[in-house]
Amino acid sequence: MNRRALLASLMTAAAGASAARAAESAPPRAVMLPGKAGPLNLITDVPGLKVGQAEDAKARTGVTVILPDEAAVAAVDVRGGGPGTRETDALDVENLAHVAHAICLSGGSVYGLAAADGVCAWLGAQGRGFGMGALPPGAPPSPIVPAAILFDIPNGGDKNWGLEPPYRRLGLEAVQATGTMFKLGTAGAGYGARSGGLKGGLGSASAVSADGMTVGAIVAVNSAGSVLAPGTRQFWAAPLEIGREFGGLGVDRLAALPDEWGPAKADPQARQNTTIACIATDVRLEPGEIKRVAIMAQDGLARAIRPIHAPFDGDVVFALSTGKREAAEPRAFTVARIGALAADVLARAVARGVYEATTWPGSPTKAWRDLPADANP
Repeated sequence: MNRRALLASLMTAAAGASAARAAESAPPRAVMLPGKAGPLNLITDVPGLKVGQAEDAKARTGVTVILPDEAAVAAVDVRGGGPGTRETDALDVENLAHVAHAICLSGGSVYGLAAADGVCAWLGAQGRGFGMGALPPGAPPSPIVPAAILFDIPNGGDKNWGLEPPYRRLGLEAVQATGTMFKLGTAGAGYGARSGGLKGGLGSASAVSADGMTVGAIVAVNSAGSVLAPGTRQFWAAPLEIGREFGGLGVDRLAALPDEWGPAKADPQARQNTTIACIATDVRLEPGEIKRVAIMAQDGLARAIRPIHAPFDGDVVFALSTGKREAAEPRAFTVARIGALAADVLARAVARGVYEATTWPGSPTKAWRDLPADANP
């Protein structure tokens, strides 16, 4: 071996030894372990949240209220081309409040926005809300109750309510019934819902990360698009399913050709649409951060419904932070993790809403469970 080769060999050996010593002394890399569903697999797995629901079977409609124990930092992301909302501007990061005392999801099209009136009245009577300056004796504070509605008017229910739509009453009944357990499927804001030619419904799901962050979703699925791959009973959200929470049918037939929607495309004149949802986490986030979570969560609708966010949809996703645990550093990475969890949890909640739905008595609308195993819905 000549002198130059010997020196090169010695330098390579020294470099290798130095790298080995550095690896031994360096702190171990964090391992990102997967999470799991929460104990209830509902949005109420998020500490500091309750949910209440009320329905009017005659009118085939209903209301769902998400109630934090105290005002929660909140945001909203609107993607549908035909939204119906209330007090969403109050959540903008540049505005004064950017918190919510409750979130209201309702059927009933524009009439359903009145459900938030009943929720506000109840909250004010409880002394919950903003009091700007000194209030006169007996005057209630002003709660912020952002709301969104879906279009369930033509589902066959009796909407001949004249000057007395039922939604204020339903909102009041729903907020008075809040707790940690609630029904999925044909319930609450999803009572009158339809989805891609099938019975829609109210869905919820949750996830807990390995390091203890909790994220939950609740959604009323009244979509023009289908939650199923064309010609199958398999949910587009199947790759994200935990256990058999929506049937455990797997992913082997998840495919669609361009412009192939299945029954969602059967009636080009249909305008009976809109999917409305709320995401929540127990991690303490700032207004801009929870807004990013709401934006990222919308991907969950795209993973579960095809198509989504159409001109005649009113798709809306709210997001809440109950602030029960601090955000880990680096914060931006934590926000990204929460947003990714939110999208997956929302996709699962969509599938659960349709999977759990049952059709109304005497209605020709089929529910998912009514489909034969080999049927083309």
